Amino acid sequence: MTSHDPVTKDLLETFEVVRSRTFARLEGLTDAEYQWQPAADCVTVRPTEEGVFRADSRPPGSGPSDAPEPVSTIAWRMWHIGAFCLRGYVINFFEHVPDFGDRYEWPGIANLGVLAMEEDWARFVSRIEALGDERLLAPMGKIAEPTGMADASYLALALHALDEVAHHGGEIGLMRDLYLRQGG
Repeated sequence: MTSHDPVTKDLLETFEVVRSRTFARLEGLTDAEYQWQPAADCVTVRPTEEGVFRADSRPPGSGPSDAPEPVSTIAWRMWHIGAFCLRGYVINFFEHVPDFGDRYEWPGIANLGVLAMEEDWARFVSRIEALGDERLLAPMGKIAEPTGMADASYLALALHALDEVAHHGGEIGLMRDLYLRQGG
């Protein structure tokens, strides 16, 4: 990015505002809050028989059409922001990607979940920063063909990521507020 890349600059500044707000809400997160299940049908991050923690799958519309979507724990929302969204976008839309292993694996304790989300956030934002305005505004092209987004710009991808992290970050904050008020 150069100083002549105003779109990239504005986008990164907005990501930083959302990052600061989100991670401020995660300060002091306990393992009990991280895994709190306020409803019977919660999706979360659970240990497998091998002792590896994995996020529950939550296929959209998997239940009856009139059934509400399951509630998700803070752990699941952090996995969704970090591994599913930000890491997934790096995997699917950028070149020279490290092997991340199983995207459904996620730390089972709060402090490691925060660290993992920070790493995924930093990787994604650094990829967006490296594009600069010209590439940010151009169609993603061949690399995005498998996802059907070849004609979409990296700006569209970044704005979608920003929407995901902002709304799930807000939900994490609400979950913490509810946890504290229920006597947790």
